Amino acid sequence: MNIIDLSKGKRETYQIEMKYSLLLESALGIAAVTNERLKDTLEKDMPLKNKAFKIQSQELKKELEYVSEHNTWKALLQLLHYCEEQDLESFKTCIDNLSEEKLKFYCIPYLGIDMQETRLSAAKGDLIALEEIIEITKSNIFFPKYIDFIVSVDSNLLKEHLISVITKWFYEVILEEKESYEKILERDVVMKSAMLNKLQPEEFVKWATGGIDYVSEPSVTRVLLVPHYIYRPWNIEADFENTKVFYYPISNESIYPDDKLTPDNFLVLKFKALGDETRLKIMKILFESEQTLQDLALQLDIPKSSLHHHLSTLRSARLVTTNNGVYQINKWSTESLTDEFFNFLKN
Repeated sequence: MNIIDLSKGKRETYQIEMKYSLLLESALGIAAVTNERLKDTLEKDMPLKNKAFKIQSQELKKELEYVSEHNTWKALLQLLHYCEEQDLESFKTCIDNLSEEKLKFYCIPYLGIDMQETRLSAAKGDLIALEEIIEITKSNIFFPKYIDFIVSVDSNLLKEHLISVITKWFYEVILEEKESYEKILERDVVMKSAMLNKLQPEEFVKWATGGIDYVSEPSVTRVLLVPHYIYRPWNIEADFENTKVFYYPISNESIYPDDKLTPDNFLVLKFKALGDETRLKIMKILFESEQTLQDLALQLDIPKSSLHHHLSTLRSARLVTTNNGVYQINKWSTESLTDEFFNFLKN
């Protein structure tokens, strides 16, 4: 695991760090192939990624089915944050040596400093604490079911599964292309580090993630940016003590450093997303005012299932954002489209 601290002398709001790791890439890969809702929006036409979506091993398929049912990719990401191990064997040892209480505490998402005691009580099996956490996280699409599973599952069974799935994934998907993956991830961190001195922290986060507008929070002193390849084009967010994490998609420049003809992946996604009449109508409506899914469905007279697909496409291109079920246009990303296009043509 490699960390580059890019924040020295520039900490007006929060400290920025970048980390790249093949273990984190493995956990995100496991998340990507088991996310049925977003599968159709993921890029699958690249050699390194094709392998991940064509798993042959029945043993790994079985473990991935378990991941799909219980969202245990989240447990892997949580544990990788707390264990901070640099290689697979050390990470497996870390998991194996955790007490039942610590294992479950680490796997339950961080919900704020005020909820730490409740989180710990739930990890110990306190059903009242569990109910409180489930109530607080009910707006999240998978947290309540995932947390209930973590609290109730046998810890040895959970350890066995987590060790098995990340080991099988690493050996079947990552190992053969280990050097290529490492170079791509490292290249992206190095390329982005050159921009930090030119941007304020909030501007840097927005630029690196393709449009996420993250302002400083009182309890957050550190923002960790982790590049990923397999989950492109999506950002994944996570919260930990004093830390906000963005797992962000690497740029095409990092994959094809010597290819001047290949445009940035966000630029391609934006034009693909806009090349559809319905999605242009959605953009027009959202430009005028934010809308719920129900509002849009009534105005466009199309099924919610079809509308959800269009919105997912626009969101993956960073043209639209959502907050508590309300969709709004991403003005920063939309307004920068012309400049991005001409920069591509000129460079």
